[in-house]
Amino acid sequence: MDGGAPYNPRTVEEVFRDFKGRRAGLIKALTTDVEEFYQQCDPEKENLCLYGFPSEQWEVNLPAEEVPPELPEPALGINFARDGMQEKDWLSLVAVHSDVWLLSVAFYFGARFGFDKTDRKRLFNMINDLPTIFEVVTGTAKKQRSSEPQIKSAKAVQSKDEDEEGLEEEDEEEHGETLCGACGENYASDEFWICCDICEKWFHGKCVKITPARAEHIKQYKCPSCSNKRIRP
Repeated sequence: MDGGAPYNPRTVEEVFRDFKGRRAGLIKALTTDVEEFYQQCDPEKENLCLYGFPSEQWEVNLPAEEVPPELPEPALGINFARDGMQEKDWLSLVAVHSDVWLLSVAFYFGARFGFDKTDRKRLFNMINDLPTIFEVVTGTAKKQRSSEPQIKSAKAVQSKDEDEEGLEEEDEEEHGETLCGACGENYASDEFWICCDICEKWFHGKCVKITPARAEHIKQYKCPSCSNKRIRP
């Protein structure tokens, strides 16, 4: 459906790369692109599905017409539930179904290309090291810390100078399991990060299109999801 040639990953590493690409696209739909995703899921339309692609793009579309389909299909009719529940609950539900779909696609490739027990276990362990889409969307993947991060609000997490190497190591330990609310990847001290003052999720600056210079002038930062929130029936 993404218009590209059929892609059939054949090794554990290729299947995992495919998984990560599709996962990144789905996370975009449910976080940074959530307003566009919400609008596309019109309950007045026919049964719609949310697809993620290896290219890290996403698409809301009708299900595949061929039976059986080339790949396992995602949950059908996600648009029908949109206006019948709170937005955050609806997004969480779509996230859960998206996690299930990602696993089914990954292990479909594994079955098709004859992964043995060792390959299947290795693939699962690689996948399991990443937070689920549900965990990213709901924020439950954040490390439980006994104290609040020292760097708050629009003050970004930035790399330290060489003479502050010790402080950098401490920063890595404190934020090492903090996950980007957009892409779900782990914190790294050599990247620019910013925290939403509303939901308190952390984001790569590049994921939310905020530069260090721009952050200096933001008194209260709202992530794309919180900026787009409004009361819906």
